[in-house]
Amino acid sequence: MKRALPLVAVALALAGCSGSKKEQAAPPPPPPPPKPLRIIFPEGFTRRDMAERITAVNSIAARKRHVHPRLSAREYLRLTSGNVRMRGFGRRPYEGFLFPATYDFAKRTPTKQLVRDQLDAFRENFATVNMRYARKKNLTPYDVLTIASIVEKEAQAPSERPLVAAVIYNRLHNRMPLGMDSTIRYALDVPPTESLHESQLQSDSAYNTRLRAGLPPTPIANPGLASLKAAAHPAKVDYLYFVRKPDHVHHFTSSYRDFQNYANAHGY
Repeated sequence: MKRALPLVAVALALAGCSGSKKEQAAPPPPPPPPKPLRIIFPEGFTRRDMAERITAVNSIAARKRHVHPRLSAREYLRLTSGNVRMRGFGRRPYEGFLFPATYDFAKRTPTKQLVRDQLDAFRENFATVNMRYARKKNLTPYDVLTIASIVEKEAQAPSERPLVAAVIYNRLHNRMPLGMDSTIRYALDVPPTESLHESQLQSDSAYNTRLRAGLPPTPIANPGLASLKAAAHPAKVDYLYFVRKPDHVHHFTSSYRDFQNYANAHGY
């Protein structure tokens, strides 16, 4: 005849069984978060360039990651088509304020968040620009932003940024037209790979800085920090002209005769 176990022993045995089941049923560790998607906006991109880049990145994400991001090129253009209120600038068109940089985003990141991130990045970066010299020349922050956008489009090498800015400052001081083809290209949507025709050079656009003195009405691109700083602190030189060299950098000079001779010698 089997002896019954005491109630205390039965309770302990049951408790031990219950504990081992809990250990076996422990949930697995959560999976790692998905790798973020990434979009790169190079310095000098216009808002339309950025919209095209969104389309390209979405296509790559679908093809390589099998992910369909929420970002939309059409929505990007809609959100950036009006004016933005920026402290120190007032209400201005978005062009110039969409800071070019690398941005991480998730599948469900809305387009308005990307725009907000770009505006925040602009504020943070522009706050590091020393405006003291530009103010002495009676230039506003928006003037500096516009100059920086031209510098971004005209300079062929980083070392040329303060030199191009100096040409702009000197021409403004002398009340000369800036003569920058990049502003005409922006207005007429002519890529740098195409030559400008005489009719385009004679355009009555407000962005035709060959015919109109002063700065164009708005920035012509979204400049990076290096061009912003160059636009606020140009080189201390008396250059008024520059012409592209065969190696794609520029020859700078203060003499119109030297400028003409160099251009003629190289077939411009």
